[in-house]
Amino acid sequence: MQFSPSVYEHAARVIGKSPWEVSRSADLLAQGNIEAFRLYRHCPVVVGIDIYNLEAEAYGAPVEKPAGSGIPAIHRHPYSTTKELTSLEPFNPKTDGRIPMVIEAARRVARECPDADVRIPLAGPFSIATNLMGFEALLCEVCNNPDSVMEVLHHLVTGQVKFCKEIADNGLDIAFFESAAAPPLLSPEQFRDIELAALRQIMEKSGAILGHPVPCVIGGDTAPILEAILETGTGYVCCPAETDQQLFMEKMSAHRDVMVRINMDPRPMTAKNFQAVEKEVDRVLTLAENRQNVCIGTGCLPFETDPEVVLKTKEYILSKSIQKNA
Repeated sequence: MQFSPSVYEHAARVIGKSPWEVSRSADLLAQGNIEAFRLYRHCPVVVGIDIYNLEAEAYGAPVEKPAGSGIPAIHRHPYSTTKELTSLEPFNPKTDGRIPMVIEAARRVARECPDADVRIPLAGPFSIATNLMGFEALLCEVCNNPDSVMEVLHHLVTGQVKFCKEIADNGLDIAFFESAAAPPLLSPEQFRDIELAALRQIMEKSGAILGHPVPCVIGGDTAPILEAILETGTGYVCCPAETDQQLFMEKMSAHRDVMVRINMDPRPMTAKNFQAVEKEVDRVLTLAENRQNVCIGTGCLPFETDPEVVLKTKEYILSKSIQKNA
C-alpha cells in the first residue's frame, strides 16, 4: 500500500524555515521539497506551499505574510463582481507573480530527484474566482447570477490552459485542485449546473496537453458529487476525510480502473498520538480492502507535524501491507 502524504507547507518544516520564507524563494522551495522527498519518498511531489494562491496572485490578489509558521493567505480580494473577472486578460505564466519561480523550483527538484513524480499545483476556476472575489461575493452571484458565474469559470479556464502548457513545456506535470467548489460551499445541484462544464473543459484540455488523464483532487464533502467528478474522465480521485468515506468507496466499486487516494485524518499525527495514528490507518485500510488502485494520503500535512511521526506512520502502513501479503 502506497503512502502519499500531501507535503505542501510541511516542506518548510523539514528544512527549519517558515512557510512564508519558503513560499518566496526558489532556492528554499526546491530545497524543502528535495529534502522532504528524500525523507518520505512520497508520490507525487507537489511543489508549492500556499497552493491555491498562485494564480490569484498573478491576477493581482495580494498574498499577505502571516505571523510565525502560519500559511500565506489572501484576505483582501481585488474584485467584487463576476463581470469584472470576465474582463481579465489571462496572466503570463512566464512572467507574472510567483509562477516562474515555482516552475524553476520544480525543475530543480526534478533534476535532483529524477525518480520523483514532480508536479506543479494548478487551481480550478472556481477556486481562483473565490480567491479573487471572496466566498461571500461569489456565492451571492452563484445564487443571483449563475449564468455570469458559468461565463467567468470558462473564461478562467483559458488562462489555466496556458499555464498548463507552460508547465508541460518545462518537462513537468500538474496536480489539479478545486476544493472551493465542493459541498457545502456549492450544493451538489449547483456543482453540476454551474461548475461541471468548466471543470470538464479544463480536465480535457490539460489532459490533451499532458498526454494522460489528469488527477482531480477536490477536498470537502465530495461523496454527493462523486459521479459528476468522474464524468470529467479523471483517472485519480481523492476520498477526503471530511466526507462519508464509506459511501464514497462504495460508489467507487463500479470504477475499479480509477486510482483512489483515501485521506487519513491528520490530527493524530499532529498530536503525536501514535495509538490514534495506528487506529486511523487501520480504519483506512479497511476502507481500501480488496481494491487494487488505491493509496493512503493525509490531506494537507500540517506544518507542525513531527517528521518522525510521518515516518512511523509510513512504516506502520508498510508493515500492515506485508502482513496482508504474507
